[in-house]
Amino acid sequence: MNHQIALLGTGLIGRFYAMSLLNFRGRDQISLVYSRQAQSAQKFAQEFNIPHWTTDLAQAIQHSQVDTVVIGLPNYLHKQAALLAAEAGKAVLCTKPLATNAADALEMLEAVERAGVFHGYLEDLVYTPKTLKALDSVKKGALGKVLWARSRETHGGPHSDWFWMKQYSGGGAIVDMGCHCIEIARNFIGKECRPIEVSCWADTQVHPIETEDHAVGLVRYDSGAIGQFEVSWTFRGGMDLRDEIAGTEGTIWLNHWLRTGLEMFTNVGSAGYVAEKAEGDTGWLFPVGDEIGSLGYVKMFLDMFNSMDAGKTPMETFYDGYIVNAVIDACYKATNTKKWEPVELAAWRGEHYTPTEVALKDYDERHFLIKEERMPNGRLKIILKDKVSGEISQIIQEE
Repeated sequence: MNHQIALLGTGLIGRFYAMSLLNFRGRDQISLVYSRQAQSAQKFAQEFNIPHWTTDLAQAIQHSQVDTVVIGLPNYLHKQAALLAAEAGKAVLCTKPLATNAADALEMLEAVERAGVFHGYLEDLVYTPKTLKALDSVKKGALGKVLWARSRETHGGPHSDWFWMKQYSGGGAIVDMGCHCIEIARNFIGKECRPIEVSCWADTQVHPIETEDHAVGLVRYDSGAIGQFEVSWTFRGGMDLRDEIAGTEGTIWLNHWLRTGLEMFTNVGSAGYVAEKAEGDTGWLFPVGDEIGSLGYVKMFLDMFNSMDAGKTPMETFYDGYIVNAVIDACYKATNTKKWEPVELAAWRGEHYTPTEVALKDYDERHFLIKEERMPNGRLKIILKDKVSGEISQIIQEE
């Protein structure tokens, strides 16, 4: 099926979306682009050969040729655009975060479900090629039971003024980048696992703003797993995207950005754009061969439109966005109370998970095996626990 798209937003995310939509599925068309500034809309339309442009949000969504609305607007406009799309009966795909808070996110979710329209949550970083490969390995049991998922996104700060103003963004680094990290961890831990409570520290360390520019948080799940996020607008040297997943049987490390596999030194400069959030164009640089592919945009839109055509649910929906917003709300509360705070979920559709006992390994009839390790002298050290007394002991075997 060929889709006619209204692209809402002409900023950095709108540009990445346009490049992805026009270059990869091949049969869909951006029929109309919306921007709040006429000059931006007109220039963008000319650059990407888009036949129509407008500064009227409702007109963009209700355009007769449009069947799919892609929201790439500032956070505070997501709800308005999604509700208009649902009312117009249009499929709607919304960038992250879904909303500025969980209440608005839930209203958006209920609106699209009530209207019966296709909806997708555009969380690109769960669609990176490395992440998809790692998720496949985890689902096949390569790590055993996932115990811990740590996700980090840091850079020198966002590129537009509205990010820095709470009334438009809904917060600082947590809502901007923590949303990525929380959803990455959910995917690895398992979306059937319910986020129970959070602990979070945040502060404004560098910038003269109302919101936080640095934060670290822990999210505890009913499976016993922990999701950890680290986000910062104070990190120098470019954008750092890393994930680490640990399970009972293995570990995965992912480094998505700073070390791209292409490293270049230049004393005179590279004459322009290097990569997203790069801080300069001289010295050691780390360009990206396929930026939109590496950041997950290509696979994300393929999933969205292929799922739409097949009548299937995509990997990320408004429900996922709602869960993330609920976790973020709890994080902001925890930063103020300095306590573990519950994640309040008015709508939970996952399992009611009952943690299983740790799978104990028998060494012999009397002992559980705790650990085996080959020592520098070549001997094998075996740590055991007595099944009856609970006593810990060790055996050293000669080489």
